[in-house]
Amino acid sequence: MPDRRKIEIVVLSDLHLGTKGCRSTELLHYLKSIQPQTLILNGDIIDIWQFKKNYWPASHMKVVKHIIGLAAKKTKVYYITGNHDEVLRRFAGFRIGNLQIVNQLLIEIDGRKHWFFHGDVFDVIMQHSKWLARAGAVGYDSLIWLNTFVNACRRKLGLPPVSLSKRIKDNVKSAVRYINNFEETAASLAARKGYDAIVCGHIHHPEMKQINIQHNSISYLNSGDWIENLSALEYQDGEWTTYLYKHEPAFETEKETSTDQQPLDEMKPKQLFQLMLEEFQS
Repeated sequence: MPDRRKIEIVVLSDLHLGTKGCRSTELLHYLKSIQPQTLILNGDIIDIWQFKKNYWPASHMKVVKHIIGLAAKKTKVYYITGNHDEVLRRFAGFRIGNLQIVNQLLIEIDGRKHWFFHGDVFDVIMQHSKWLARAGAVGYDSLIWLNTFVNACRRKLGLPPVSLSKRIKDNVKSAVRYINNFEETAASLAARKGYDAIVCGHIHHPEMKQINIQHNSISYLNSGDWIENLSALEYQDGEWTTYLYKHEPAFETEKETSTDQQPLDEMKPKQLFQLMLEEFQS
């Protein structure tokens, strides 16, 4: 195995573990290729909104185990809560070893104040029509499932993969306007608080740009997602860069069942907890 890349800070968001759209195999391959000093998980890591007890593939558990393993090897891991894992917000401040759950995070990096949080606070639909947001999440997951089927057919024909949802968002004016408004709102709030940079997720759109707010230039960064873009933010040697995973046939999504043992939907909570403990200790 080649040497792991040593990185000061890695930011991941919108993994949506527990859904069929999650590209867990590629994600695990990426995680195994790096050695971060700090790993910031910026929301929607485990998709509790759409979590189904009978769908938790081994590849998803391997991602969780690897992240816990990084924390055990002295990597600082911050789990910032998002809207799909908002039930964890009540545990903000919980710490076990090098892993900590927070709702937001403020870090000074090379003299500049960086504000990390998921970004759903800017979503009007999230604030006023949560049922509509949940319905949209189900529709999005269905589109990702269709996309997986389409790409499987394209691979058989020797054609490269495509992202249907990304094409839709890139070509629909209202979606583009929403993204632009999100970025402007985030930068404006950061400027009012006296911060130099804001780092979000939520909208599944990796980005790095400077946004001028009155007399301030705010760095806006978005880590994207591991559904469509397979992206991350990396900070090394005084510079932020966007990492984009190269789509390789060797790392196609695995078709796995949740477990060879008793089905998860037949287990009691105590049995599920014991199973997870066994996974982490193995």
